[in-house]
Amino acid sequence: MRYWYLIIVFLGLLLTDSCVEPFSPPEVNSDENYLVIDGFLNVSGTDSTRIELRRTQNVNATALPTIERGAQLAVEEENGETLPLAETGAGIYTLPPRQYNRSGKYRLRIKTKDNQEYLSDFVSVNVTPAIDSVTFRVDPVLNAGIFLVNTHDAQNKTQFYRWKFEETWEYEATYYSALMVRNDSVVLRPDNINKCWRTLKSGSILLGSTVKLSSDIIKDLPLNRVPISTNRLFIKYSILVKQYGLSRQAFEYWTDLSKTTQGTGSLFDVLPSQVTGNIRNTSDPRVLAFGYFSAATEETRRLTVAPHLGIFPRCTEPDTIPIRCSSRDADECALNTAKLLLTYWGPRSDSVLVAAHSCTDCRLQGGTTQRPSFW
Repeated sequence: MRYWYLIIVFLGLLLTDSCVEPFSPPEVNSDENYLVIDGFLNVSGTDSTRIELRRTQNVNATALPTIERGAQLAVEEENGETLPLAETGAGIYTLPPRQYNRSGKYRLRIKTKDNQEYLSDFVSVNVTPAIDSVTFRVDPVLNAGIFLVNTHDAQNKTQFYRWKFEETWEYEATYYSALMVRNDSVVLRPDNINKCWRTLKSGSILLGSTVKLSSDIIKDLPLNRVPISTNRLFIKYSILVKQYGLSRQAFEYWTDLSKTTQGTGSLFDVLPSQVTGNIRNTSDPRVLAFGYFSAATEETRRLTVAPHLGIFPRCTEPDTIPIRCSSRDADECALNTAKLLLTYWGPRSDSVLVAAHSCTDCRLQGGTTQRPSFW
């Protein structure tokens, strides 16, 4: 009887498994291209306001999001003043720095090239307190460098914060390329492609709140973790932290968006939900818009460190090949391959030392040879 019981259980499990079919909700496969608004009114008076417009896309889409070009944007003050934004890039609309009424209220009006109009709620200006400090420490357990922020509001008015950052690091290619081929001749390379700098912007939603604390103080809040294995801390690393005060409504929007987009995909994560914000279509509420328009001052602080953590980049060993080539071995000649020339010295003046592009050209790792102005 026990034997037959096990057979029945096994057949039941087999039939149950065969009934499982993949399910894809209609929302996931939707081809609706709703408007996405990313940006805020920078009332600091020292930097431009920058707002980007894009379109939503299918979750399974592999192409880049569609950029919304040719729109008309304007910031409207409650007293009636209108400030138009200019399209300074593909889908990027900017407003030059100016003096604002920090006690006033502002809203954003958008008219797309298909004559759809969107309007945000009026929002008050959030005056952001200064950043007290940005600090750095090494976490041996995580094997990473940790960057932390400290700030406070002595008047206990802010309570809700958001941060962004830009990280820049210096790095080098494994080998120094001193030569290049020009007009079938070996000549000295005029530029240095061994040393590069790369800059990346933060992609996560970084939030903090002191509403449950007795005082409006943010102390040692981790903002960025840089694994030592990335070698970004090997030579020199700089981080520019940007801080913004938020209203409660804006904080709740960014919190909901963070829960929806930055979950780990585990069983206990918050289920995805529709997070639209405070911008709506003026003629048809069924036409959604995603984004939250706010107005705030911006506070920044930069920290540069040189902890020399990591290892020097390794690469395959270079090889020596002759400069002059006959027709029969032209395919193996330095002048006809994709390898870069490295050195040209020593008793063998008829040969050059070569290595792969990836070992000699730092630009292939996404950086630029242009030294940053703040370096």
